[in-house]
Amino acid sequence: MEKIIKEPIKLKGERVWRTYVGGREIGRLHSDVNAVDNHFPEEWMYSITQARNAGREEIEEGICKVDTDADTEITLKQLVETYPNEMLGKNHVDKWGDSTGVLIKMIDSLERLTIQVHPDKEKAKKLFNSQFGKTECWNILETRKDMEEVPCIYLGFKEGITKEKWVNCFEIQNSDEMLSLLNRIEVKQGETYLVNGGIPHAIGSGCLIIEIQEPTDYTIRVEKITPSGFEIVDSMCHQGLGFEKMFDCFEYSGMSLEEVKEAYCMKAKDICCEFGNKQQIIGYQDTPCFQMEQLEINHSCRMKRDGVFSCLYVLSGRGVLESQTKKYTLKRNDQFFIPAVSQEYTITSSDDSPIRVLMMRGPKA
Repeated sequence: MEKIIKEPIKLKGERVWRTYVGGREIGRLHSDVNAVDNHFPEEWMYSITQARNAGREEIEEGICKVDTDADTEITLKQLVETYPNEMLGKNHVDKWGDSTGVLIKMIDSLERLTIQVHPDKEKAKKLFNSQFGKTECWNILETRKDMEEVPCIYLGFKEGITKEKWVNCFEIQNSDEMLSLLNRIEVKQGETYLVNGGIPHAIGSGCLIIEIQEPTDYTIRVEKITPSGFEIVDSMCHQGLGFEKMFDCFEYSGMSLEEVKEAYCMKAKDICCEFGNKQQIIGYQDTPCFQMEQLEINHSCRMKRDGVFSCLYVLSGRGVLESQTKKYTLKRNDQFFIPAVSQEYTITSSDDSPIRVLMMRGPKA
């Protein structure tokens, strides 16, 4: 395994069971023309985090594997735990231990997700004894064209919402009223939204999203039944906290729709480069939890070693990734983990059109 960590590592995403329905578009990305929506609407990428699903505790879901022809199965988690400094970088390990500090998912929603919230770092430490909360960020890859309504998200309380009013809506399970207390935003391809821990939210139907987040699965749900009628067990709602304490995870400061868009809709920033176009989608000035950049490579780009691990996802185009000892063809939906000790490598587009990739990194060390 020691040779593997000195080169970019091609990974396979892991489909994960969830309470809501979707996943058709993820299947199509994997060339399954007969893909249908089901209870596996997410693909966890670059993940060493196990999913938390009631009734499926004995099933190891969410741990990504190396895409290799070898008979022996190797997981990213094994590599990180065996070679933490080489995989993650010494500065990262000194601060965060042998955790990547980040979890990346692809989410494809046929139905609206239940209204939910995740703890910030402070609440995660207090309530779950975890160093990580679940601040997250949504990059809208596509929206479905065959939906009855325009794909949207719900983000943050409107002005004037109190804890008492929110608890009352939960107790009577009035989903329509709960939705009416949140800001509804119609979304478009290419937009990116930051969702801080404590901010109530829901992804609407018809959204295909790359989500980058802190590496936990603490999801507080306030709807006991999904829009499609799936009953959610109590422990999946309160995550072991109980129905009273779970409301401590919410941030009750309301905002207008315009304020929410200004605060949480990220504005990409152009970065000077020699190979095409480069944009910072979300940076450490926005959140210390993660970073995301988009690269558009017209011909060729040499990626120099910088001692920091990264996650590479191919958005579009075709090309070649070549290191000192390996050569991979690149196509849409390919996923690579770049270890901190990885040597230089080159990405080259294979035709007249550019190749577009997302470059994602973990928390600031």
